[in-house]
Amino acid sequence: MKIIVNGEAVDTASPTLAALLAELGKGDAKVATSLNEAFVPKAMRDTQALADGDRIEIVAPRQGG
Repeated sequence: MKIIVNGEAVDTASPTLAALLAELGKGDAKVATSLNEAFVPKAMRDTQALADGDRIEIVAPRQGG
């Protein structure tokens, strides 16, 4: 299926948000996620199904001052 991740088109067969993060090498990373502009808590990523055309944002926390 074709989805958009952080503004970039991606082809994936990942059925869930957690599987997509693992595919992208971010499975263990501390990140915030949203699906179609709605926040998805970490506890729900394993059950959050993906569909063709979904828009996912993956944001890593930054440290600075």
